[in-house]
Amino acid sequence: MPIEILMPALSPTMTEGNLAKWNVSEGDKVVAGDVLCEIETDKATMEVEAVDEGVIGKILVPGGTEAVAVNAPIALLLEEGEDASALEGFSGSAAAAPAAAAAPAPAASAKPAPAAQAPAASAGARVFASPLARRIAADKGLDMAQVAGSGPHGRIVKRDVDQAKPGAKPATAAASVAAAPVLSVNDPVFANMPEFDVVPNSNMRKIIAKRLTASARDIPHFNLTVDVEIDKLLAIRKDINGRENAPYKISVNDFIVKACALALVHVPDCNVAYTDDAILRFKKVDIAIAVAIDGGLITPIVKDAASKGLAALSNEVKELAGKARDGKLKPEEFQGGTFTVSNLGMFGVKGFNSIINPPQGGILSVGAGEQRAVVKNGELAIATVVTLTLAVDHRCIDGATGAAFIKELKSLIEDPITMMV
Repeated sequence: MPIEILMPALSPTMTEGNLAKWNVSEGDKVVAGDVLCEIETDKATMEVEAVDEGVIGKILVPGGTEAVAVNAPIALLLEEGEDASALEGFSGSAAAAPAAAAAPAPAASAKPAPAAQAPAASAGARVFASPLARRIAADKGLDMAQVAGSGPHGRIVKRDVDQAKPGAKPATAAASVAAAPVLSVNDPVFANMPEFDVVPNSNMRKIIAKRLTASARDIPHFNLTVDVEIDKLLAIRKDINGRENAPYKISVNDFIVKACALALVHVPDCNVAYTDDAILRFKKVDIAIAVAIDGGLITPIVKDAASKGLAALSNEVKELAGKARDGKLKPEEFQGGTFTVSNLGMFGVKGFNSIINPPQGGILSVGAGEQRAVVKNGELAIATVVTLTLAVDHRCIDGATGAAFIKELKSLIEDPITMMV
């Protein structure tokens, strides 16, 4: 009997992904460890390897298909001794059908056509839902046709059936909590605007939009800003990097990440996450570092950052950033984290406010280092200053607690020798 190759769950929160491309064709012989295909998740494009030996009998989901549900069959593998006759009775319709491939984007520099009114669903029309949503609906005795979907393209997902009641009518867009005023490419509002190119949203971009919208909407952000002098830090950095044949190159950001980790150790009430049941206080500090990549943003994580020396931390950050840009991060290298550091100083940005990456309780925004006029002992002087802005989840971090953290962080950065002891 053929072996079903299923759409893998590459992260704990993944419910669907894009099947970017196949690296094998029907009739190809594969062994365990061969790369079968590439899956685009919300964070990266990852390779999927074969776990069994056999021949690719049939590809059920073509490359380029978007929104393929986790655990949906994507191909059939023939075992030793089986031929094409074993495929009889197997087809893509026998499995949870993935969402259709994205329609071709409108021609570049084209004016949008007027939006068409969507036809009403007829009785017996196909209902798009995740396999998990279907199972929950069956257990609750729900009619899927009476459940409004809040997932991509109106797909019914777990939260929709959790909130639905037997016999309930579909919620209207105005009443749906998940609904948001998002424009379509063909919305008439664009008709009187300049011509434009259409850049289709990747799965990563869609997830970023969804998560940040939810974070900005649902998390009460509380921001604290402080200016920090870094002249002593720059002097120590110059001395460290100037050592002959040193196997490292420490950046200013490395010092800030290290200081942030130590400050979280000293103020553990900021190394937390909010849940409805309790506040979680983490025993180690895992710092997520925002890295810009093609098409989005990813946050590789330095695990237990407070326990690592500057050289080890710096080398790990560079390695993780390189893997992030190459799309080669493993799930455990970008999932989790207890706190995030985002640095836009290299672009000359003086200061900015970041949006918290849930379930983390805080994020630090780092601006550019620049020479400014400061007053010391009643006299005007020049100092190199960086603006830091801390955003915290006010449900689990109070204002005074956030202030204690940023005070500790400022002290560590302005007197960097204290990081070494």
